[in-house]
This record gives sequence, structure tokens and C-alpha cells, in this order.
Amino acid sequence: MAETVSPGTSGPVDWREEDWRDADGELRADVVEAVTRLVAARDREALAALVAEAHESDMGALIVQLDAEDRLALVELLGAAFDFTALTEVDETIRLEMLEEMEPGQVADGIANLETDDAVTILSDLDEQDREQILDRMPEGERFALKRAFDYPEESAGRRMKDDFIAVAPFWTVGQVIDHLRESADLPDDFTEIFIVDPAYRLLGHVRLDRLLRTKRPVVVTEIMEEDVRTVLASEDQEDVALMFERYNLLSAPVLDESGRLVGVLTVDDIVDVIEEEADEDIKALGGVKADEELSDSVWTTARGRFRWLLINLVTAFAATTVLKSFEMQLEAMVALAILAPIVASQGGSGATQTMTVAVRALATRDLGHHNAGRVIRREAMVGLINGCLFALITGTVASFWFTNAGVGLVIGLALICNLVAGSLGGVLIPLTLDRFKVDPAISSGPFVTTVTDVTGFFVFLTIATWWFRL
Repeated sequence: MAETVSPGTSGPVDWREEDWRDADGELRADVVEAVTRLVAARDREALAALVAEAHESDMGALIVQLDAEDRLALVELLGAAFDFTALTEVDETIRLEMLEEMEPGQVADGIANLETDDAVTILSDLDEQDREQILDRMPEGERFALKRAFDYPEESAGRRMKDDFIAVAPFWTVGQVIDHLRESADLPDDFTEIFIVDPAYRLLGHVRLDRLLRTKRPVVVTEIMEEDVRTVLASEDQEDVALMFERYNLLSAPVLDESGRLVGVLTVDDIVDVIEEEADEDIKALGGVKADEELSDSVWTTARGRFRWLLINLVTAFAATTVLKSFEMQLEAMVALAILAPIVASQGGSGATQTMTVAVRALATRDLGHHNAGRVIRREAMVGLINGCLFALITGTVASFWFTNAGVGLVIGLALICNLVAGSLGGVLIPLTLDRFKVDPAISSGPFVTTVTDVTGFFVFLTIATWWFRL
């Protein structure tokens, strides 16, 4: 426990890290108020005591809640006590704003002792010139490791890996390895396995810590190492790596370069971040929102990012309106058709969105492919048919009593069946087609599916009505 100033008091009290969060896990308002007050008073000692044991996640949440000028003042007052890892927990916009206001030397000092993956996350938002100014002020070893990481493609395993791992020669004994772990001052903070490499640093196998500690000291590590190791290429896409971790329940995986040399390690905490980011991107893409949009973005940036998909939706809406225009006389003759038409399009759109969401996610996790596409398409068609029949019964009954015309109920019922089936088929076929042509279905499916359900819904409904009432 740390002795610090409690929020809302002036005396020293025992403070625990969990005191920063309320019962719902939200950052407490009085903690933010206390930090703001100490920043305004320029009270370095009390401020350092308050945040001394704070987790980087809590510090990140605090930074987000502070005003822009208070964020920089907080970093300045804490000086060397500020943990730059907290910057990995904030929105990209906030992080970039803070970094641009700091001196390159200050940033270099702050990230010098961070793990490579955290330092890469912090620097990746900067343009190349600003990044080079910071790297030039770092110690040679850390500078080389970071420059090598930036040589790998964005969103690759090489950008995510830690270059801090334990590798030993194949002739070492268990006793030598244990003594090395006890005596070496330069070890990773967390590790679960020891890698066995040849003189060229090519991976031969690995030994898990539990197996190492259960083995007698004179045993050579090659006798207990596992040779069948799931490895990752540094250039491999991070989403594919995340799927591998999920599929095989991995805690870590060695990262190899194109020559097969061991260059780093990926751990499950890195992969959790990847899974969260990829899911976040997919959710935003399905809603027509840019993947990098953040709550901290400016109004103009947000509006500009959303404009493109709204424009595409406007174009598709004109396609649906064209269908309505072609049935202008029928709509004028029977007001009921104009009143009920949006119901058909809306229900079809909702059903299509449900199917599309499942299909896009299944494509992302590689659960949907050519091997089972036919079965999934048939299943979704049957789901659309069943729901179409049920909603046809409900809506048709209501419409019949509402307009005192059984024909109106029959027409909208038949249209709902057709459109829910069409929406279900479109919701799975469009993502599959886009994926076949190497187009991200999460980004592009929405407008096409909306067009299918609107055009199909209006056309089928008004065609059936025209035939039924002979208008």
C-alpha cells in the first residue's frame, strides 16, 4: 500500500489500487477531481504518491478524463515517475496530441525501458520524421530493436512481438539454465518458456518452465525440449496469428524471420489486444464507420470519415426510390400500400443485417468457407422462410383489421415472406462474394445488402399488390 492523499481529503491515508474504480469498473470521478486539483496546485510530491502504484490501464483512463492541458502537466510534474505504458491505453488521437507536444528527448527517455511492443504502439502514430528524431535519442540497443520492428508491415506479428526472450544453447543442462535465470539481471518481466537455439539462432525447440523445474539438474535441455512448436512468421498478419492462438489455446509463440531465426515472442496479452482491435474494426465497418474513428476525434474528422458510406447509402436509396416511382399510380390509388411498404423493407433489412453479421464474423474467424457455404446458405434461407411465415401471419392479421381488407393482409404477408428470404440469402451471399474477390466483407456488405432488401421488398410488395387488386 502507498501513503497518499485520499480524494476529497488533505491527510495521508492508506490507498489501494482498486480504489480508483467504482463497483461498475468505471474510473471514480473524485479520483479525477483529486488529480486535477493536484495538477493545478503543481504538487509534485502528492501527485507522485497518488499515482505511485496505479496500473497503466487506470492511468490511461485517467488521462482520457483529464483536459488536454492537464494531461501534459501531469506528465511534466511526474517526470521520470510517469509510466509511458499508460499511453498504450488511450485513444490514438489523444496519444498523438500528447506526443506532438513533448520534446523528442522526453519521449525517448520515457519509452527506453518499455517492452518493444509497447514502444512500437506509442511511436506508430507519429510520422516517420518525428519518429526518427525520437529514435536518434535512444540508446543503440533499444533504437536497433525498434527500427527493426518498424521494418515489418503494419498489423504484422513483427510489430506486435517482444524481442525480450530467453534462448539457450542445446548443450546446456537444466542446472545451467536455472542458474542463469537466477543470476541474470537482464530477463523478461514475464515468461513461461525457454527457447533452444543453434549458433545461428534457428529455433530447435522449447522447454516450458514447469517441465524445467521438475527435471534434475544434470539433464541436457535437448532431452526434455519439445520440437513440435507452433511458430509465427514476423511478416504474418496479426489477425491470422490471433486465430492460431485462439484455435490452439496458446500462451505464447516464438516469432521467426524469413531465414527461420528466432527474433521475438508473442504472448497472449498481445493477442488479446489484437482480438479486441480486430473485433472493434469489424463492428465499426459493419456500421459504415472508419476503423480508426475514436471518441476523442474532432467533429470535422468524424463527419468526414462517415460521409463516404452515407453517400453510398444515398445512392442505393435512390435505387429503391426508383422502384417506388415506377409504381406511382398504384400508390396513389391505394394509400394502404404507401403506409405498409416501409414495413416490408424494414423487416427484410433487419433480417438481412442479422444474417450478414453472423456471416461476416464467420468469415473473419475462418468458420465459413467453400466447404460449408452451401449448408449455411440453405440454413439461412430456411430461417428467412420460417420467420417470413411467422411475421406474415402477424403483420397480415394486423393489416387486415387495420384497413378492413383481407386482401391487404394477404399481399403484405406474401411480400414479407419473399423479402425475408431474399434478405437472408443476400446477407450471406454478398459477404461470400465479396470475400471471394478479396474485398473486406465487413466494410462493403452493408450498402449492398440494404439495396437488395429495399429494392426487393418494394418491388415484390407492389408487384403482388398490382396483380392482386388489378390496379
